[in-house]
Amino acid sequence: MKYQQLTKEQLKEFHEEFAVFLASQQITKDEWEEIKTNRPEIAEEELNLFSDVVWQKVLDNVYYLEHFSQKTLNLFKCLDDNIQRIVVEVDKVDFDFLDTDNFNWFLDQSKDPSISYFRGQKAYSNERNLELFDLIQKGSVISKGELFNAVEKLL
Repeated sequence: MKYQQLTKEQLKEFHEEFAVFLASQQITKDEWEEIKTNRPEIAEEELNLFSDVVWQKVLDNVYYLEHFSQKTLNLFKCLDDNIQRIVVEVDKVDFDFLDTDNFNWFLDQSKDPSISYFRGQKAYSNERNLELFDLIQKGSVISKGELFNAVEKLL
């Protein structure tokens, strides 16, 4: 397995796609029920394969990630051959990017001297989608890139 098996909740979201996936392998609904009951290891393999297909498709379409922590904001632009990163740090007592009021202060006061910006980029050291998946596993969320692009304009 390349990524991670989808959760039961995620599989419910992809119910129709999973049915098409099974049909593409010529597995009927009755056969699937029989496989789940009598050959759980085969069922597990099918779920793993389907999960990898879903993750691959999702990750192929990821272009921005964001990771918020108390004092640091990490913004990523995920290109085909490299990843760009902007790090925003706030040196203020009791500041917390996870707090709405603090985050709004940052948006309004983006040139305040207590805010530091760092920029960099690197080529992927592994397969692109594996690195993006790792960032998601570590708490990053997929975004549309508005925040990355706004901060990039500041720089």
